[in-house]
Amino acid sequence: MGSREAAAPPPSASPSSSVNWKDRVFIPTLLAGIAGGGVGLVSKHRKVHGLANISATYATNLAIVTGCYCGAREFVRVSRKSGPDDLLDSAIAGFGSGALLGRLQGGQLGAIRYSIIFAVVGPIVDFATVKLRPAFSSFRESMSKDMQKDGGWFKLPEWSPIQVLDDEALAKKQARERELYGPRPLGNLSKEES
Repeated sequence: MGSREAAAPPPSASPSSSVNWKDRVFIPTLLAGIAGGGVGLVSKHRKVHGLANISATYATNLAIVTGCYCGAREFVRVSRKSGPDDLLDSAIAGFGSGALLGRLQGGQLGAIRYSIIFAVVGPIVDFATVKLRPAFSSFRESMSKDMQKDGGWFKLPEWSPIQVLDDEALAKKQARERELYGPRPLGNLSKEES
């Protein structure tokens, strides 16, 4: 038998692919579940089925659909060894996941309808995401710069009685108080005794 060398791990097992998986499958699925819950909150069926039930149903269904589509898209991307923003991967994954979910939902006719719908809508959503990603990144960067400049994400309004003062403003306030109230006899006594 020949010598066996340790094979390098496949590209799919690298640490960056797990991060990529989280960004491209888990986060969209989570966001879809949240969006589905929000749709359930305004659904016309909430009075009949109950707000919690209809919100959970919408959230679950949208998360399942998104998870299936995103998982299939990543499977196709790894199988084809293509880039992360290849729209052909989206179309193939949309066709496959639509056929599977449509078959479960509505038989053979449902499989045909869903596969066509997913094969069209999936690439459109992915294309919009690719085009909007730079705008979202610049918005996020500008928000983080504003937060650093303003001292955080929460700033009290000017009229609020609670104010956070920097050193200069605190020194001005103490000088103004000394001017208004004058020297305090008790304050002087405690300083003399110590």
